[in-house]
Amino acid sequence: MLYSRIEGEGKPLLIIHGFLGMSDNWKSFGSLYAAEGFQVHLLDLRNHGRSFHSDEFSYAAMTKDVLEYCQHYQLQNINIIGHSMGGKVAMLFATSYPELVEKLIVADIGPKYYAPHHQDILAGLNAVDFSEKPDRNKVEETLYPYIPDFGTRQFLMKNLYWIEPGQLAFRFNLKVFNDTIENIGEALPSERYFNKPTMFIRGGNSKYILDSDIPAIQQHFSELTLATIPNVGHWLHAENPKLFFEETINFLK
Repeated sequence: MLYSRIEGEGKPLLIIHGFLGMSDNWKSFGSLYAAEGFQVHLLDLRNHGRSFHSDEFSYAAMTKDVLEYCQHYQLQNINIIGHSMGGKVAMLFATSYPELVEKLIVADIGPKYYAPHHQDILAGLNAVDFSEKPDRNKVEETLYPYIPDFGTRQFLMKNLYWIEPGQLAFRFNLKVFNDTIENIGEALPSERYFNKPTMFIRGGNSKYILDSDIPAIQQHFSELTLATIPNVGHWLHAENPKLFFEETINFLK
């Protein structure tokens, strides 16, 4: 069963993080949505955060995990927000179980295929040798040549935790990510449709959702609302949280 943080009372709202992320990344948003009358479920997907590790890592497996989670908590008429890889999980879930979902929000990812593009990040993570018992500063030093962007390094370093005094590790399952990185870019199957209110929200500086992608998105999601947050990239919710919250809460309400 997936690990989650649950906050608030009211209509269920699932929030699904992206690749190498976890529920902690959405903590402040959880409180904001809860204050607006939602019961917010911040999920850790398999092989991420505090959820279980598994050799199987695919969108089908992650979607099944979300279904089992919803069945366990008897959730219905669910709203879902998914970012990046989490957006792909949210798309597959909504098109597989439309009877459970009321509204869908997909943040900066489309249903199309994406070629593998996390090679530098994985190379940096694989360069960290925990047998040398590095401290946090040493881990960041190792990551820097591969991941010069400060924000991305900080995001990744949130996954560090102490297994025991003096011994750090990553919470995510790096070995499985190395073996299954091709799966992250998989397209939503062409015959999948969701004909209920759906918002795609993208970063104005991001290349993940191009204008040329919109007709294909509309084929899958007929009740489409498209929003763009200007002057932000792929981490749109972190770069302009105020506008991201305003756009999404207006859609949900």
